[in-house]
Amino acid sequence: MKYFGLQSQIRKNNANSVLLLILFPVVFFVLTWLFFLLTSIGKAEYLGSELGQTDMLQFVNSRFIRTIPWITIGVAIWFTIAWASHSAMINAATSSKPLERKENKRIYNLVENLCISVGMPMPKVNIIEDDSLNAFASGLNPKTYTISLSRGIINKLDDRELEAVIAHELTHIRNRDVRLLIISIVFVGIFAFISETLFRTIRFGSISRGKKGSGGAAILIALLLAVVGYLIATLFRFALSRKREYLADAGSAELTRNPLALASALRKISVDPTIEAVKRNDVAQMFIENPQAELKNSSFSFSTLFATHPPIKKRIELLEQY
Repeated sequence: MKYFGLQSQIRKNNANSVLLLILFPVVFFVLTWLFFLLTSIGKAEYLGSELGQTDMLQFVNSRFIRTIPWITIGVAIWFTIAWASHSAMINAATSSKPLERKENKRIYNLVENLCISVGMPMPKVNIIEDDSLNAFASGLNPKTYTISLSRGIINKLDDRELEAVIAHELTHIRNRDVRLLIISIVFVGIFAFISETLFRTIRFGSISRGKKGSGGAAILIALLLAVVGYLIATLFRFALSRKREYLADAGSAELTRNPLALASALRKISVDPTIEAVKRNDVAQMFIENPQAELKNSSFSFSTLFATHPPIKKRIELLEQY
């Protein structure tokens, strides 16, 4: 696979970031309008001919327009909080902590040498106390860029292999992949939160006790639309996720001039990539290989249909063809 070039990939990912910032709110607004439409149809049937089609659409549009500012404010607040606290949330979700330089000078030497070779600022280095082999990059700007390595990958890879893995993660940072992923994770999280809240309302609220009524029907419609929004947002995310791994593999080969080192590292990682602390699929997609035990131990699941990573065997084959 030919590497497309750093600047062209940065421009593409910047454009995709802007597109995501536009598409996710648009999906949210469209689903909100559909919610008002579907709930109004029930009212129209109840009122009969008193509420005509034109009047109903005017009623729907009126409710929707009055709701737009509140939706915009809510999404903006959610996004701002997530944007400001993303590092803390990701570290908590992966149990990663700062790796002290005096604890492992080997890692810092590898990272610094690679950064100097391409003229990029030195990112922070974190460690995940897990004997499995995995790594990921995170951050939105030079102050928050971080490479996290598991204890297993540090101990079980030789210098050539570990350098190739670090180069892979540095390529994610240079390509702005990490920013793009974090934006998608934030918006998918909004739909996931709404879906979970509505599901709990149905399960433990008045609907579960047999008191459906018009309020129950509205909640059911909202849940259905929230699930649709979650699926659409997830598909947006997966459309960006797989290709970035191939590009980062190519970037690692370009940085180290040793594609076979990364192929060897991936072969070792594929044996045991499971990080026990990682429970969230949105965070799992940030790793060099999916670290979730339930996915790795399952012969078939919906997770395999919506894979966050390309097959590691295919990635190795491509690296061996360089």
